[in-house]
Amino acid sequence: MSLAEVRDDSATAESPAAPRALIVSLFGLYARDLGGWLSVATIVRLMGDLGVDEQATRSAIFRLKKRAWLDAEKDGRTAGYRASSEALEILAEGDDRIYGRRRADADEGWLLVVFSVPESERDKRHQLRSTLTRLGLGTIGPGTWVAPAHLDGAVLGALDRAGLRGFTDVFRATHLSASTPRETIASWWDLDALETTYADYLRRFEAVAARWEDADLAEAGSDDARAFADYVPAVTAWRRLPYLDPGLPLQALPADWIGVRAEELFERFRAVLAEPAARHVRAVVRD
Repeated sequence: MSLAEVRDDSATAESPAAPRALIVSLFGLYARDLGGWLSVATIVRLMGDLGVDEQATRSAIFRLKKRAWLDAEKDGRTAGYRASSEALEILAEGDDRIYGRRRADADEGWLLVVFSVPESERDKRHQLRSTLTRLGLGTIGPGTWVAPAHLDGAVLGALDRAGLRGFTDVFRATHLSASTPRETIASWWDLDALETTYADYLRRFEAVAARWEDADLAEAGSDDARAFADYVPAVTAWRRLPYLDPGLPLQALPADWIGVRAEELFERFRAVLAEPAARHVRAVVRD
């Protein structure tokens, strides 16, 4: 299962996440810190806390196993699953993009990806376009894609993993056009659609974060299950946004860019809910 497929399972900000996306979040957020393995019973219990029934959970597990994202493994007589080696690579890459996210500076330059695919392998053309789009690259023209320069490692790694590196040439570049950075960015990325997606995330989760921040933290700390139920969907919905907006420079974006508010909201969730949510998971694993 590719990085792109993992992200495509994430919720839109307005809709609940698919069960498969929530399971990916469980392994990304918690399983790696707990030895990498979760029993089926634990997955079912945690998904139940997220409002997903057992049948839907088992169906999602089956699909993740079929896509080689989860490996079945027993601990004694207890059935469970471990993220595959490919999945662990994907999760590590996601950590960098989601938690190590940074904004580019307008002066640091760009990464250009130019591809040429022979007609005999035209199926690779679609795969390349899909991969680059889902990594968050903008389009300059047919066969020419662009990203902030600091994403070179992530882009090259994804191309290597997909077996597509041989169809591409990758360059670092400086933009010398007479057009302003804001005009240029707007021609490479659909900023209106991106702004709408950020606004949807804020609309869905801002009140949730505020409710926890206004609560008595001592009292709220006793309700770890509720913290878990609020935190995991927020992370799952956020997961796609650092790819749709790959750290575009603020100097080239509209004033008071809404993405900054959304980033701040995500960090507020982490600050308030990450620990009680993790505490709930540890308690369920111990049961």
